[in-house]
Amino acid sequence: MHSVHRAARLAVCSALLLTAVAACAPEPDNKTGDTPATAASCASGKLATVASGKLTVGTDKPAYAPWFEDDDPSNGKGFESAVAYAVADRLGYPKGQVVWRTVPFNSSFAPGAKKFDFDINQVSISNEREKAVAFSSGYYDVRQAVVALKSSEAAGARTVADLKGAKLGAQVGTTSLDYINDVVKPSEKPAVYQKNDFAKSALKNGQVDAIVVDLPTAFYITGAEVTDAKVVGQFENGTGTPEQFGLVLDQQSTLTSCVTRAVDALRKDGTLADLEKKWLSEAVDAPVLK
Repeated sequence: MHSVHRAARLAVCSALLLTAVAACAPEPDNKTGDTPATAASCASGKLATVASGKLTVGTDKPAYAPWFEDDDPSNGKGFESAVAYAVADRLGYPKGQVVWRTVPFNSSFAPGAKKFDFDINQVSISNEREKAVAFSSGYYDVRQAVVALKSSEAAGARTVADLKGAKLGAQVGTTSLDYINDVVKPSEKPAVYQKNDFAKSALKNGQVDAIVVDLPTAFYITGAEVTDAKVVGQFENGTGTPEQFGLVLDQQSTLTSCVTRAVDALRKDGTLADLEKKWLSEAVDAPVLK
């Protein structure tokens, strides 16, 4: 009899102990504050956006071609403008419910709360940036390229090694600058600019031998802005994983899964490929610098 009571008391104590341990156990870490997207959680046009009933999209100013046209993100022209509206439509926000906000490039992925629902501005997904913000899945596979004046020695480069003695430049905070420092490793410290406009001016004025930008921008620069320059070549992908541009969201955003779901759907149904062909058709072939 006593042994039965004793066993019962031990069972109760064990249950209480397990309950206490469970209550004190740490919750799973969810750094984005997001949950997997479902049809219900991504209800069309009813997301918890910055402005109720609107989708706020950020990008820098000026908004460069071929990603945008006429420095006007809202006109739907240019690859990234078209992608933004395609994503918005998937989320249930027609063009009239999309609001654009000017966000400097480096501010888009800096730590801190965001005043946009997502930002689209040729921001490459990286582990370092993911410490401060969340990203959608990639909407564009990008290569970095070298642009040089036709009269420059750098214009004749065929390999990465041919660029080591050149004075190179790129925009601060970009993967373009990372490629200069980590891949080319030039003998001379690269010139760093706040905006690509300044880098292009430096190239035009002969202050640098060459600049590094993403491939579509390289073709636009040589075709429309610095016509006495040429696309020297593109860097090969040495990691096996392509560099991708992603939509930037607040790290705690509840929209990340829904936005990713929209991007994935646009890739699957061919929309992204169609938009790339329409707006970035020139950026399909350039020599690879090995």
